[in-house]
Amino acid sequence: MTDALDATLVSTLWPARRSARLARDAALVLGGALALALSAKVQVPFYPVPMTLQTLAVLAIGAAYGARLGAAAVALYLVEGLLGAPVFAGAVAGPAYMAGPTGGYLVGFLVAAALIGALAERGWDRSWPRLLAAMTIGHVVIFAFGFAWLAALIGADKAFALGVAPFALATLVKTLLATALVGAAWGGVARLRNA
Repeated sequence: MTDALDATLVSTLWPARRSARLARDAALVLGGALALALSAKVQVPFYPVPMTLQTLAVLAIGAAYGARLGAAAVALYLVEGLLGAPVFAGAVAGPAYMAGPTGGYLVGFLVAAALIGALAERGWDRSWPRLLAAMTIGHVVIFAFGFAWLAALIGADKAFALGVAPFALATLVKTLLATALVGAAWGGVARLRNA
């Protein structure tokens, strides 16, 4: 019988026996957290929330890793930032940064990675339309958490005008890119199996 993790992209590309699974999973979680930290540094300055590649990374990690490992990678990233490591888009980190304007988006990352991972474990990542739907749902979740938190800080109208509307086109592009990356990776797996 196959467990849910065996259905993910990373477990297909990097299978591990039960005895080696912990080491593989730790490496994947560390790698995912590092990818998120690097994606945070690729940014276009916006106020009050900078535009980064983080959401693209969250979507891809969730789809490739599955719910458990995807959420673990994002959780590690958040803990690093909470403890003050410079992993976020801004030059600072720590509890005050997480309570600031981007706090809701950061929590949304965790929920989105777990949700997309759960959908991927159910095969949504192997069909282009369902993969696109999963990535879109992930972005909606991130923006829902981000908007809600920002609205609590500055009001709903300003939160939408500053924290949602300016990111619409970039969000569409990142959703399509994440879909293309994960879809292409599964296409490569299929070609390798048929070779």
